[in-house]
Amino acid sequence: MAGWDYEFFWKEILNQMAEELGEQEFSRWFTLLEYLGATENSIVLGVPSNFYREEMKRRYKTRIEEKLKLIIERNIGLVFEIVQQQPKTMVQSKPEELPPTETAGEFKEKKESWRKPDDMFSYQAATVDTPHADAPAVSGRTTTKRHPQLKAEYTFDAYIIGDNNSFAANAAIAIAKNPGITYNPFFLYGGVGLGKTHLLQAIGNYVYAHSPETKIVYINTESFLNEYVDALKEKNMSSFKKKYRYVDVLLMDDVHFVQEKEGLQEELFHTFNTLYESNKQIVFTCDRPATELKTISDRLRSRFERGLNIDLQPPNYETRYAILKKKAESKNVAITDDILALISKNVSSNVRDLEAALTTLVAYADLVGKTVTVEIARQQLKDVFAAPKQTNMSIDIIQRVVAEYFKITPNDLKGKKKSQSVVYPRQLAIYISREITEFSTTEIGQAFGGRDHTTAMHSCNKIRERIQTDPTLDSIIQTLIRMIKEYNAKT
Repeated sequence: MAGWDYEFFWKEILNQMAEELGEQEFSRWFTLLEYLGATENSIVLGVPSNFYREEMKRRYKTRIEEKLKLIIERNIGLVFEIVQQQPKTMVQSKPEELPPTETAGEFKEKKESWRKPDDMFSYQAATVDTPHADAPAVSGRTTTKRHPQLKAEYTFDAYIIGDNNSFAANAAIAIAKNPGITYNPFFLYGGVGLGKTHLLQAIGNYVYAHSPETKIVYINTESFLNEYVDALKEKNMSSFKKKYRYVDVLLMDDVHFVQEKEGLQEELFHTFNTLYESNKQIVFTCDRPATELKTISDRLRSRFERGLNIDLQPPNYETRYAILKKKAESKNVAITDDILALISKNVSSNVRDLEAALTTLVAYADLVGKTVTVEIARQQLKDVFAAPKQTNMSIDIIQRVVAEYFKITPNDLKGKKKSQSVVYPRQLAIYISREITEFSTTEIGQAFGGRDHTTAMHSCNKIRERIQTDPTLDSIIQTLIRMIKEYNAKT
């Protein structure tokens, strides 16, 4: 490949795609590409995973090859090679931002002065054991002094990146390097134990380490509410507003707690506006997408949606294994690879559950004084591995939540209507009932209007088939399950 160099043409392709695609789409799919080289008739690009490679082929390969043909005036194909990223932290840069006052023509002229593609569009690999080796310093000096509100262990170096979280992690790193400039606000959402708080505080720790004069405030929304109430009681709102409206970086955890609290929403709305208009960085975490926050004002929801919104998904097997390996090393405990593989295979919910399983085995070894074997691990974690279904979950709750989500009634799910607007939610509700409860297909069928077990089985099969062809369906199912569990917990 040494005799052919199409890097100049690849840079032009990236320029064109950056202009044609939205910022979020371009950042997600193109900033992780690495120009590896070329042959006479192809350009070789590095990608981080098989999933990423297949998506690039499906989404953009033909389009890019057509552009290359126009530029080079002959057929040039794309070849994607997987570049392994574990156990590395992947960091990428992005094209410089278009300033608010800059015209499109001025921006086009400035493309020629952009940095080379290997600096601008590809990523650096840095070992997770080297503090802050993932990126250059934000400022000229660093500090080892700990920020009083942040946990020292929540850093990017300690965060294991996989397919489920690479988009979120790389966005967080980009924000930490350029707070208030890149992706503002940042709204990170997902279920419990997936690493939202870790990334949130990692942003703060990185900024503080490289720029200790930066004023950073981290707070969870429940504490924010308590301070707000106290300020009202003590008639000291001026101090409260000063604390939160004159910061450089505001990190707010669990923002879903603002629901049903109109006064707090009003205050947060004005705080947001003040910080945003001053180009100060705002980062929120939430347990659901902003669109699913029911009892908040439309104007506050629109603020949450204004910037970059990213969903954190549960880690895949490889990422779970890497997380356990890292945790075992940090605890300086000897856990064999087959035990780590056993846990990774059987605990797929979230990082918190993985750590709990590992802690159980470490405690057993310390207290009993025995070496943990695979058999002992199976015995000690049998309740965890069993993953009991929701024995206290009623099908009625599932029907209520699914019906509300699709804006129909529970009676529609139990009735005889055969329109697609009812059949699809009914099949989903039956599938979820089978997945998260211990009811048999016969019992589930009876709960859905006296249907027999074969109808329930047919519904489950239809949803499984649809999951294979509809990439959005699994996300909908996980959202519904989360809402069902929340509703069940409240009742």
